[in-house]
Amino acid sequence: MSDPAAVLADLRAESEEVDALVGELTDEQWALPTPAPRWTVAHQIAHLAWTDAAALLAATDPEAFAAETGKALAAPDRFVDDGADEGAALPPAALLARWREGRERLHRVLAEAPPGTRFPWYGPAMSAVSLATARLMETWAHGQDVADALGVVRTPTARLRHVAWIGLRARDYAYLVRGLTPPAEPFRVELTAPNGELWAYGPEGAAGVPHAEGQGRITGPALDFCLLVTQRAHRDDTALTAVGADAEEWLGIAQAFAGPAGGGRAAKGAA
Repeated sequence: MSDPAAVLADLRAESEEVDALVGELTDEQWALPTPAPRWTVAHQIAHLAWTDAAALLAATDPEAFAAETGKALAAPDRFVDDGADEGAALPPAALLARWREGRERLHRVLAEAPPGTRFPWYGPAMSAVSLATARLMETWAHGQDVADALGVVRTPTARLRHVAWIGLRARDYAYLVRGLTPPAEPFRVELTAPNGELWAYGPEGAAGVPHAEGQGRITGPALDFCLLVTQRAHRDDTALTAVGADAEEWLGIAQAFAGPAGGGRAAKGAA
């Protein structure tokens, strides 16, 4: 089991890195478009603040959170955009203050959660560690959108391990949300971390030529894998290698986030 304090420390560090990107922006820069259709830099931060608020509600008032999930089910194609629109309409200073206050309150609640506590979410209930990992993944992914809008190249860190892990755990979800049947067998995934370390997941027996059951192997940079599973890069723009048709298929549909199947980004240079 992951150390809750370590995961929360990484979440704080990830949030502070994104905060540093936007903390001194002009009003004009807050209005810059990001790769997400119709979303500005302000929309990206508003979404992080909105989701932090939802997580805080889930952790402190499950009944009120259940009412919010009902709204999501009633408007699955709009509720995320509506939340981002509402926050993006605020003055940048007010939006930034909302995000900072909300994420700090969530951090305290998760840090104080008794061991074994599980919180409701839009999918299965989550532990404090899982919820913090999900928040880190989203913070990193939406931070990438902000960085792309600003023309900033971020230095990858070991915090990518959390993003890679949740992407791997969400493998079957990516199939199910598309009405597809997940492969019966796990894949062997070997990722090169930013410091050159090897992060390996899955059975070594899946590392060779795939068997009839659908085993396969994926290798490549951890950064590329994280960009792919958060749908911040097209499969063709990564240095990932897949052995086996099942493994290749997954790389074409992978998503680390809950909700409807994402469209992903177009390949660079695509018309």
